Amino acid sequence: MIKDTLIECGAIKTGEFTLTSGKKSKYYVDIKESATDPVILGEISREFAHLVKSEIIGGMELGAVPLTVATAIETGKRYVIIRKERTHGTKKLIIGTFKPGQVIDLLEDVVTTGGSLLKAAQTLRDAGARVDRAVCVVDREEGALEMLRENGIDLLSLVKVSEIL
Repeated sequence: MIKDTLIECGAIKTGEFTLTSGKKSKYYVDIKESATDPVILGEISREFAHLVKSEIIGGMELGAVPLTVATAIETGKRYVIIRKERTHGTKKLIIGTFKPGQVIDLLEDVVTTGGSLLKAAQTLRDAGARVDRAVCVVDREEGALEMLRENGIDLLSLVKVSEIL
């Protein structure tokens, strides 16, 4: 079970942390570090494989990239990566292709407020995709579920932080 795996591998860290959302926290869920272990990454991708429904999956750089790639391999589905900025290379925000109207399920490591997921969804929607579902490893239960629902996105999680702490 992913909850036990995250606890055993030390993914739950205590201290003083600033999250992507800008919020301060006394704990941090380090999926990025944990996902460098192929056994843990495989476990996450197998769990994600049961929850994704679309033909294409997508993830925002950086944390969702290994999760998205591993899940694509597990499922045989195509994937796209959403960049945060147009800073280098081809300066495209979306790496990978899809047809207008195609449905893309978004994957994420940890979700707090849902802001990063909403930004990724909007980037894909602006490019013609349909995004109405997201799957994360851990939901920190700090408003993302409600905010994403208000924006037409259902959020599923492998584990909620209240189940871990």
